[in-house]
This record gives sequence, structure tokens and C-alpha cells, in this order.
Amino acid sequence: ELIEGRDWTATNGKEIAVVESVVNEAARRFKLTIAGCITGSGLPRSSQLADGLAKQMGLSTCTTPTTMIDVRNKFTQQTLLETAGLRSIKQVRGASLDDEAIASFLDGEKYPVVVKLDQIGIQGGKIKLCHSKEEAIDHFQYLLQVIASSSNRTGAQVICQEFLRGVQVMVDSVSHNSKHKTCMVWRYDKRPANGERNVNFGMIPMESEAHEAALAIPYVTQCLNAMGMKNGPSHAKCIVTIDGPVLIELNFRAHGGDGSWCHLARALTDGYSQVEASVDAILDPAAFELLPDAPLGPFNAHGLQVHLVSHSAGEVTSMPGFQVMKHLPSFVSLSTNVTVGSTVEYTTSLSTSPGVCVLMNKDESKLNKDLGLLRYLEEINALFDYKTKVESLARPTAASYSKQQKRNSRVDDMEKPSLVRIYSNDPKLTRQGMLMKRMTTIDASKEVVVVVDPYSTGCLVVNEIRSRGYQVIACWTLGFSEEMKTHTPGAAGEMKYFAEVDEQEDLADTVKAIYEAAGKLRVVACIAGGEAGVDCADEVSERMNLRTNGTHVANRRDKKIQQELIRDAGMRSVRQAAGSKWEHVVEFLQTEHYPVVLKPTDSAGSDGVKLCHNIEEAKQHFHHLFEVEAVNGGFNTEVLCQEFLRGKEYVVDQVSRDGIHKTCMVWVYDKRPANNSAFVYFGMVPVDPNSMEAKILIPYARGVLDVLGVQHGPSHGEVILTPTGPCLVEMNVRAHGGDGNWRSLARGLTGGYSQVEVTVDSYLDKKQFSITPNLPPTPFRASGQEVILVSYSRGRVIGTPGYDIIRDLQSFVYMETGIKVGSFVERTVDLLTGIGSVILMHEDESVLNADISRVREMELNNDLFEFERSGAMLTNASQRHLSEIIVGDDF
Repeated sequence: ELIEGRDWTATNGKEIAVVESVVNEAARRFKLTIAGCITGSGLPRSSQLADGLAKQMGLSTCTTPTTMIDVRNKFTQQTLLETAGLRSIKQVRGASLDDEAIASFLDGEKYPVVVKLDQIGIQGGKIKLCHSKEEAIDHFQYLLQVIASSSNRTGAQVICQEFLRGVQVMVDSVSHNSKHKTCMVWRYDKRPANGERNVNFGMIPMESEAHEAALAIPYVTQCLNAMGMKNGPSHAKCIVTIDGPVLIELNFRAHGGDGSWCHLARALTDGYSQVEASVDAILDPAAFELLPDAPLGPFNAHGLQVHLVSHSAGEVTSMPGFQVMKHLPSFVSLSTNVTVGSTVEYTTSLSTSPGVCVLMNKDESKLNKDLGLLRYLEEINALFDYKTKVESLARPTAASYSKQQKRNSRVDDMEKPSLVRIYSNDPKLTRQGMLMKRMTTIDASKEVVVVVDPYSTGCLVVNEIRSRGYQVIACWTLGFSEEMKTHTPGAAGEMKYFAEVDEQEDLADTVKAIYEAAGKLRVVACIAGGEAGVDCADEVSERMNLRTNGTHVANRRDKKIQQELIRDAGMRSVRQAAGSKWEHVVEFLQTEHYPVVLKPTDSAGSDGVKLCHNIEEAKQHFHHLFEVEAVNGGFNTEVLCQEFLRGKEYVVDQVSRDGIHKTCMVWVYDKRPANNSAFVYFGMVPVDPNSMEAKILIPYARGVLDVLGVQHGPSHGEVILTPTGPCLVEMNVRAHGGDGNWRSLARGLTGGYSQVEVTVDSYLDKKQFSITPNLPPTPFRASGQEVILVSYSRGRVIGTPGYDIIRDLQSFVYMETGIKVGSFVERTVDLLTGIGSVILMHEDESVLNADISRVREMELNNDLFEFERSGAMLTNASQRHLSEIIVGDDF
């Protein structure tokens, strides 16, 4: 082993002679005769040194000794093909965009085009498929910067080439004295996956008589002759187009990929591969002559090289899929660098593949069965077990669809003006969400209603109140975010208030401020417009002798208190512990079955709610909750730790007056695994009030309201239907949130009313409330649901073709999303990666189901968005990132 810098130093212009001297001295010392010199890699300097040294020592060289040009240069290769009259790639080369040939090519060539360096071995010089002139210019400039910063940049330029469409094959050859023999032809198996259109799923051997192979073999032989190839291995990459094969590049070395294909090639050809043939060409010419000019068919077995594709990501704790693979009847070998502690990414390129598995079997049906099982393991994410991550149980809301946020940011930091809202043009579908002009009393114009913290659905409540002739005073609680004050649903439009007041430190001062703002108007009600305003609304309404839930139940919003109260009342409740210090909850967390739920005791709905799978994660999230601000501003004071309830999660929306509770709607969350996350929201589906589930849930939810002393106004109860019966998650004494996007759907299902209208009735129209049905009608007047959009891909958005398709669906009512051109989409795993919500409704259930299926189909096919194309690797990357090789017992 002779190492540059240790055993020899390059001398300018005399490098070959220096190396020859060192090599000959080593050979003499060990009494060896030098029989050959070949390159062990595809790096330009390695190849040039091997060829030069072989020539100097009178040994067989790779290319013709008289060849003065660098035939390894990709641009030169195409020029030589063109000179020889062979089909070549249309291309230009230059070091400046001002070059006339470059400018003409980028102006006139059909896109996409390939932009790359004309030399390999320059770090960062990736090949990119560019879909527009602008993209090509950007990558051209990037490669110029790469050249400028590289120490190995002598004479390097940028190539622009046509993009070839067809079947990509590789032809592995070995030459001896210009006699070329094909050792194997392989076909790339490329398909869409994880948001990329050309992910390499494997490499399939082709018999010489196969159509593409029969075309490629003689063509590559002509290419080798055109480039003066004399001795040694070569590795040609071609595209077989409708016009015939075209060379992409010819590498004057053996096929790479760590040689994981050798076992397969030897078995298929009855004992030899390019490795053995390369050695024969140097050391045993007679044996080389006995090799066939191309592999003889049919092959002795069936097999392929499988590039593993991960549809998930995370830190690996075990590799159960590898054990399954090793026991497959067709298993030959597995090359991988994935071990316990490795981080696996979604596979989008060869560099993110978790490994290569070689399968082979004499029985093709058994091979296909094993391949099918392997691909199934990939699809169900069974290759690896991952370190459990803190799962968010939060439901995506309109506020979460803005993508310009960090994972630990507050909701009020989001770019709400970036929300895109699309409405149906069909008045039959939208009229259910229109405001109704309904005067309640003849003195309504002289009366005013106080709404505390009107945001999200609270804005719709405000507009409903105003539509009946009342004025509205907005009362903002202490610490309420200024940005949250502008969190206005699209359906609400511009908010107008008679006056706005701020909560004071003293309740009496707050009431005084309200009276002063009301002036001559009579204050007739005080309503919570959102979760943050519940406590203040109860205090103010009680002090002003208005219809109120009062303060006799202290800390009603506190989720821990809620569970204690219903437990004391003999109702099913959650096992739990809460505290402001770790030692307050550590005993519970040491004894409770995992996973467990951690959340603030007084947050806004799903704010800060996490599913933790072990005590370390629980401890981390416990301390995290005291470090971040709550959604509505301020800091958390206590953390609640609860058992994880297993079962479907339901929502019961009700409105009360004088202790009479009327159910406006029951919903069930559609949650499923996706993108390696266990709880991804796919939608919210209405539940028939006559169903068995509703008959269990509604009485339970009403019982919770009674225990909590809720006599008036809206409530939004979240309940898990466990195997032992319903169990409260939390009871929110305010209207259902989500910006009220569900309102038009609810009105269509009920025939004209929703929780918004009934909320106003409960405070301002006793007669209307009294005639409101106790339960929604059954069957519903229409079929519909909220579809929460899920992304299975990621990237920068350059188009939103799926929006137009959704808008044209027969059942389309409304869509809200934060994704537009220029946004960056992540794979949907939680509320921060949610991409939007669509309301679908139609009188015909079959139409609704067909439209839902169409949306889900677009998600799976990644047709919702058109993404900026990433740099597509158009060459087969080395498997240097694969460190461990596992070989089957039979090989």
C-alpha cells in the first residue's frame, strides 16, 4: 500500500516517473513482477494515473496510448460519438452564461434540460434536471461558484444537455486488446415516491436478447471503439429512446455500488461477473477469450438488486425488517449503514436509501413473492422501529395552516393574512352559512352585548348578534395577544364593534369600563367569544346580573378540576396528576401505563397537548411547557399528566339556557396513521344523533355540563368513547372553534341552524331557543364532512393545480389553506404541518363519497401541488454510504 504524501510526493510534470520508481522499488523488495495496473475508482486523477503508469511500465493501458484528449470528460465523450456518426446528446459547454452557444441552447432547447459539470470528482457539483430557463440559469451559476471554490477545478466547465426520455440501462463491459465483451445489462427501476417522481427502487438484470439490451449492447461496443477503449472494465449508462440508445456517460472502471451485484451476476451467468472478467483481461487472456461476447440466455436464475425505500423517518431503535429479509428464501445479501441510533430519512434519492438488498431464486414466483413482501414492509414502515417522538394530539385549525412558523412558535406568530379562502359559487351550498336578519326585540337597537375575546368562531357569533340589530362591545382580556385580535375567519369579513374595552386588574373597574363604553345602551348579555374569555365573561356577567354561569365552580376551565369534579360525581374520568413542579407528577408518571398525555391545565383547546411514550419524553415536555407562551399569550402555570384514552374521539357541540341543554351537532374526528405519525387528522365527520354512539355520548356530555355548573351558552365537549364507556377529554365552555368553518356544513345538515345561531338565541331569544330541536334531525338533510388535507410530499410550491380540481367538485362548499405559490410544504404529521381544510356537502351521499375519494387520490398521487424540482441525480450514486454487508448463508 503506497500512499501519496507518505511514500511518494508528486513532482510537477514528473509524477508518473516518481510513482513508477516507488512501485518498482516495492516490487523488487518483495521479489514481485508487476503484471498489470488498473484504476480502482472512477475519479479522474486515479484513472489518469493508472493509465499513465501502465503506459510508462509497458503494460496494457485502458485507452489507446496515442489518445491525447481526456476521454473521461463527459462533453468530450459526446463529441467523439458525434464525430463517429453515433447518436449523441445535444449539448453545449461553457464557463459563462454570456457564451453565445450557451445562451442559444437555453433559449431554443425543449425543457427540461440537464445542467452539470463536465468533470466528476468536484465536490458539490451535482447534476440537476432543470424545468425552466430560469432554473437552468440558477444552477449554471451555482456550478460556476462550485468550480471557483474547488481546488480540483482545472479547466472545468458547465455542460447543458437535452433531457432524454426512455428506459435507462447500464451496460457493464470488459475489454482486452480492443475486444469488448458485455458482462451484464441492467435496467433501472424508477418510480414516484415521497413526493419525488424518479426514486430508484432497484436494478434489474436483462437478458441479452431483451429489446433494450439488444439495442444497447452493439451501440455501447461502438462507443467504446469511438473512445479508443483497449483494456479493462467499463460501465456505460444509456437511455434507450424511441430513436434508439443514447449514451449518457461512459466510465472507464468497473460498475460501482460496492459490488453488491456480484453475487447476483455470477449466479445468473453461471460463474462470472465483471469482476472476474476484468482480472481475466489483465492476467489470463485465454480465459477472457472463452467468455461469451454477452451473457447467454436464459439466465440460470431470477433476481434483482432492490434499493430499499423508506416511507418514514426517525431515529432507529431496531431493524426488524432486516431480520425478515434475511429469512426470505430469495435473500442473497443486504448492504446498509443503518444501525441502532442511525437517523433514517424519507427516501427521495440514492443517498437517502437505507440500503440495498439482493434477491435471487430459481423459481420466479417465489422471487416475486419475496419482493412483494419486502415492498409491503416498506409500505407499512416495518423496516425499522423508531425512537418514539412526542406526538401532538392537537387538531389542525385554520390558524395552523400558515406555514411561516417554527415548530415551537405560538399560534399568534403565524402569518394569518397568508390564508387562502375559496368559496363555492353555488348559492345552494353557500346560503346555509349566510347571516339571517332576525330581530329579537323591538328595543334591540338600544341594547348592546359584550363579547369577551371575540376571535375565531367568536367573530361569527358577533356578526350574528349584530345581524339582529344589537350593538357589540369587544372586551379584551389582560395579556390577550394583539395579533390574535385580528384572527378573523374569512366568513366574518371586517369586524365592526360599537366599542372596544380592555379588562382591568380589578373586576369593578372592568365593569365600569363596559358601562362607560355602552353609554345610553343597555347591556343585555355578556358572552365568551373564545376560550381565553370564558373566565372573564363569567365574572362580568355575574357582577352585572346578566345571564351567567357564575363563579361558584372555581377554575371551571382547569382540565384537572374538570376531571376531579366528574370523578366525584361518579362519572368516568381520566387518571391524572398535575403540578407546577416535576416532583408533583413524577410518581404518577412512574406508575402509569405509557403513552401518557401532557398538557397545560388552562390552555386553549389543544394548545401544548402532547402524547409522550416514556418518562424521559414526559419530563422533557413538562419542562418545555413552562418555557413557552400559551396560545393566547401569558405562560403556563401548571401541567396536567393524564392516562392515554384509547378509542375514537368525538365532539359534542351543545347550547344551554337555564340548565336545558340542546345538542347542535355530534362530530367524530377521522384520525389515522400517516407519514410515520400515529395520529394525523384526516377530517371531522358528523354523527347521526340516532346512532348508538350519539345515544351514549350526548347524555354523558350533558351530565358533565351539569356537574360543571354550566347553565347558559355554548359548549364544546371532547369525549373519547373507550371500551369502558365515554370519558371526558375536556369541556370547553364556548363555541366550537376552527374558525367556524363547519358552520355552513352544520346548517346544511340541520336544515338551517348551527351552534352559532343557537348560542345567540340562548341569550337573546328565549322563544326561538325553546323551539330549537333537542337534537339535530335524523336523517340529516344532506351528506357532508370536513376534509382535512394531508400532504405525503414536501417541497417549494410553484403551482396549486389541486385547488382548481377541488373547487370544481360537485360537493365543494369551502376551502381554507395557508399554502400558495412560494410556500414550503412539509409532509403532514401534526397540526403544524397541516395544509388546509375543505368542506364538502351534497344531497347525494354517493356524490360526496366520490368527491372525498378524489381528494384522497390527489393527496396520495401528490397532485395537490406542483413542486419546484429538486436537483435530480441522473447518475447512479456510489454506495459508499452503505457500510455493513449481510450475506445469506448460501453465498
